[in-house]
Amino acid sequence: RLYQIPFEMPDCEGESETRTLHLVGDFSAPAEFFVTLGVFSFFYTMAALVLYLRFHSLYSENKKLPIADFCVTVCFTFFWLVAAAAWGKGLTDVKAATRPASLITAMAVCQGEDVVCNAGTTPAMGLANISVVR
Repeated sequence: RLYQIPFEMPDCEGESETRTLHLVGDFSAPAEFFVTLGVFSFFYTMAALVLYLRFHSLYSENKKLPIADFCVTVCFTFFWLVAAAAWGKGLTDVKAATRPASLITAMAVCQGEDVVCNAGTTPAMGLANISVVR
């Protein structure tokens, strides 16, 4: 939800005045899907672990239970792949929306002929990149 993030921009008309701008974009859906699937995967893993350890005889005697376990695991694996791809695309969109060059071009104050605008720093995205690799 980048649209909720404000940042200050100097206003050329008044030396001490600033204008508040907001970033553009809402990329929360892929991140929420990724995290939700991770939480459900954790809960399913804990339930399966209890089933394997506490009710081992039930698991080994019933022939349909291992097949159902396998099918649920395959479904979680597929959705995990989809969620990781969606989060990777969402992260790429966040990087594009917060790239200093795109923010500078969006600022009206930087569009003047004799105005030179440059970014103070480049955002660090290392931890976000690692979240996609995992």
